[in-house]
Amino acid sequence: MSKAETGNRLMDAALERRMIEIRRHLHRNPELSNEESETQAYLRQVLEEAGLSGIRPVAGFGLAVDVVGAAGPSNRTIVIRADIDALPITEASGVPFSSERPGVMHACGHDAHTAMGYAASVLLERQKQSFSGTVRIIFQPAEEAEPLGGRRVVEEGLLDDVEAAIGIHVDPYTATGKIAVGAGPYTLACDIFDITVTGNSAHAAKPSEGVDAIAVACSIVTELQKIVSREIDPYDPLVVSITGIEGGGAYNVIAAEARLKGTVRSGHEWTRQHAWKRLSQIVEGLASIHNASAEVDLRRGEPPVINDPDMVEIIRRTGANLLGQDNMLSAPGWTAADDFAFYSEKCPSVYFRLGIRNEELGAIYPLHHPRFRVDEQALSIGAVVLCNAARNFLLPQS
Repeated sequence: MSKAETGNRLMDAALERRMIEIRRHLHRNPELSNEESETQAYLRQVLEEAGLSGIRPVAGFGLAVDVVGAAGPSNRTIVIRADIDALPITEASGVPFSSERPGVMHACGHDAHTAMGYAASVLLERQKQSFSGTVRIIFQPAEEAEPLGGRRVVEEGLLDDVEAAIGIHVDPYTATGKIAVGAGPYTLACDIFDITVTGNSAHAAKPSEGVDAIAVACSIVTELQKIVSREIDPYDPLVVSITGIEGGGAYNVIAAEARLKGTVRSGHEWTRQHAWKRLSQIVEGLASIHNASAEVDLRRGEPPVINDPDMVEIIRRTGANLLGQDNMLSAPGWTAADDFAFYSEKCPSVYFRLGIRNEELGAIYPLHHPRFRVDEQALSIGAVVLCNAARNFLLPQS
């Protein structure tokens, strides 16, 4: 029996088909962060059709639904988070259900997360006579861009009565049929910045009469990398990335202004604060020595996801029972960020990675790649692990 077939044993074929239908619908109709109105309406429809009730809007364009166990009284509550937004990427995956919205794509697998959240909700509703307590499934918008949905979920009090939370992410580096998880820091904090460099325009034939903002910006790009390479312990994660540069217009005019944007990703608060300080010092100092000026606008984003050891153990036990111990990987965290970190700040949480890599299907491309694909055979595994892990958490405490 294949690994995918192992996952299917606990999910009937009709639910698996419906889960995949939902995933493909979402993939064809992606929506960007804080624009997920059609996704929200569609999810409400399919959840209601499946017999779930009490569905309510959250964080603008998200939804939450509580499945309350009927095995006895309990005030314990656990959250399952499924993010729903897409990315501003033009799809080139070649799948027959490719995005029908130019320039927008589910290149991070959130359509798969949402479909698994749907299936887990249905399974829990069917099994509610077997557990006590509440499982709150949050279909969360705006994981990819500010204003972040995870922060809004916390601000709106969705976690105030919650004891624990579970997050899942598809992983194209891990084979289908395997799960990766580990305790401690599991993603990096992510902050975004914009830099505006102001120089002085001049004729391109006489650059000495002006101050070239683009030349200054290029110096900044190079020097910022030395924060990582020369100021931080190699075992302390920090990534500073310049992801955009704009400036100038005419071929024969020295640019008076240049704009940079990027991210600072860090694993520890001291490193985060140091990187902020040095970024501003380097930008302003380089501008000054080149007779330019510069402004830095740095916005604090999500913190690192911290995996609680006890919650990690629940995922490991649940996954091992389903897939076998050999398919549970003790893998290190990612340098990527995820706003599930706001959940892990609020309550004991676990964020685990579901393998979706399948070379035969072309599911080999990294997250945020225009050719990214998901091996849909993995989705039943993820949905069942989410369902069973939540139920295992709600078992009576010894």
